[in-house]
Amino acid sequence: MKPVHVLIGCLAPFCLWGLVLVSAGRAEDLSARLDEYLAKCVEVEQFSGSVLVSHAGQTVLAKGFGWANVEHQVANTPQTKFRLGSITKQFTAAAILLLQEQGKLDVHDAVEKHLSDAPQAWEAVTIHHLLSHTSGIPNFTDFPEYSQTLMVPATLEQTIARFRDKPLEFAPGERFNYSNSGYLVLGAIIEKSSGKTYEAFVQENICEPLQLRDTGYDHLAPVLAHRAAGYDRQSEGVVNAAYLDMSIPHAAGALYSTVEDLGRWDQALTAGKLLSARSFAAMYTPVKGDYAYGWTVRSKAGRKEIAHGGGVNGFNSYILRYPEEKACVVVLSNVAPAPTERMAHDLAAIVFGEPYTPPKQRQVAKIDPNLYDTYAGRYQIKPEVILTIERSGDRLLVQTAGQPTLEILPASETEFFFKVVDAQIKFVRNDQGRVTHLVLHHFNHDIQAKRLE
Repeated sequence: MKPVHVLIGCLAPFCLWGLVLVSAGRAEDLSARLDEYLAKCVEVEQFSGSVLVSHAGQTVLAKGFGWANVEHQVANTPQTKFRLGSITKQFTAAAILLLQEQGKLDVHDAVEKHLSDAPQAWEAVTIHHLLSHTSGIPNFTDFPEYSQTLMVPATLEQTIARFRDKPLEFAPGERFNYSNSGYLVLGAIIEKSSGKTYEAFVQENICEPLQLRDTGYDHLAPVLAHRAAGYDRQSEGVVNAAYLDMSIPHAAGALYSTVEDLGRWDQALTAGKLLSARSFAAMYTPVKGDYAYGWTVRSKAGRKEIAHGGGVNGFNSYILRYPEEKACVVVLSNVAPAPTERMAHDLAAIVFGEPYTPPKQRQVAKIDPNLYDTYAGRYQIKPEVILTIERSGDRLLVQTAGQPTLEILPASETEFFFKVVDAQIKFVRNDQGRVTHLVLHHFNHDIQAKRLE
């Protein structure tokens, strides 16, 4: 009989191999469950895009769905390049923190220290305020004229001129109000402080060191391999998205990337490869509510969750990170609107074995279309954002400035849901039966909009 230690030595390789097989089996099972969920999203939501899911630092799923180009039926893949919209803001925040580490600025500097022509109204506005959306500078993409200017190429100075002379909405630091304008001003500060264009600084100081070879500033003219076309989903079907000249979003939303590159971006951030510990702490410390510098940071089910979404003509995006679990979900879509945020959280729930609600077809209620006349009108979400609802035959349509017209369908006589996006509207009447306001439910938030006369 062999000594016990010899027997253990003989059996150990088989035990390890068994563990590898079990681990691989679990990974395959998880991948299959993720794939099953996404197939349902394609069926119900008509999702088109690419998805990456990683856990414990390993990619569990990376896959494309639908068409990168509908006309030529070119499939989406993990290498397809999508416009990111506001996911760009985390790269802009990182660029500012890198410049601070280089001694070229301080986040508590007043804007006027770096932009000598800053208006007097911005005297108390700091870089910190811009990063955290607490500056009070009004958001230019909410302006009624935005839909008429988004197609026209403009310099950064010309775009900033559209909002620089408007009064602040509140005292700097007083509250949070999401502002693309603030991130355009950050782009100007990056260019002034570095002596380089925003595009060049991000490329040289972020993309190249981290080997993000499929990430960059999107320009229409150059031929870009694996570029996805952007589409809008309307009641009649998919149409080409309205043109947006990428000089307009700049540091607030002009970058493109792939799910694979954003997976590398997540790994680099988790490993602390880009910034100092002090800069990382600043980037992930919420200022007002759950917004930090280019990221939302919250705790959910006992886990630290770092995330941000984006939306730009024809594209929706979402990146959801759990650095302590080394988990990440990236959802990029080239047909808008798409419920990328909900999808990302559902995919994370599958990874962590938590409950979620699978996508399903909603039931349309049969109601008298004449009720639609009582709902038609203009509803004010905030001073510069108006929701217009109108009846078109037996259909009820919703539109906001610069956005496509969308159909809403009845779930009851007062509750409606969007046909192509995960949002609902409830109309509220007073004692006399007149509609006074509506409640828009979107991404677990309720927004009241008063009906205008």
